[in-house]
Amino acid sequence: MLSIDGGRRIFLAREPTDMRKSFNTLSALVTNDLGEDPLGGDVFVFLSRDRRRVKVLVWEISGFWLCAKRLESGRFSRAPLDTGGSHRAKVQLSPAEMRMLLEGINVHHATYHQHYAHGQ
Repeated sequence: MLSIDGGRRIFLAREPTDMRKSFNTLSALVTNDLGEDPLGGDVFVFLSRDRRRVKVLVWEISGFWLCAKRLESGRFSRAPLDTGGSHRAKVQLSPAEMRMLLEGINVHHATYHQHYAHGQ
């Protein structure tokens, strides 16, 4: 069973992806466009141009997982710009941000509250 836990990095590809792509072409995008190793166990999230479809590619010890979701209404949120104004090829997400994105919540406008730190 696929598990997305805190031990995996999660990357959202900023550029729209052709949803006809499958295991081999998505893993080539990970290598060539995102500069990451598709066999490293990280999670790679790809959105369609219309942002109504998403694919998630993950390597586990026995092979790739490729999960897909299509929204019947609404759109997945768009990745933000760099703070310097330039585009990055990918944005790193937390597991909570990925869950919100897959539920259709705009993760980049969410309000984060400061966590308690002992001794501060």
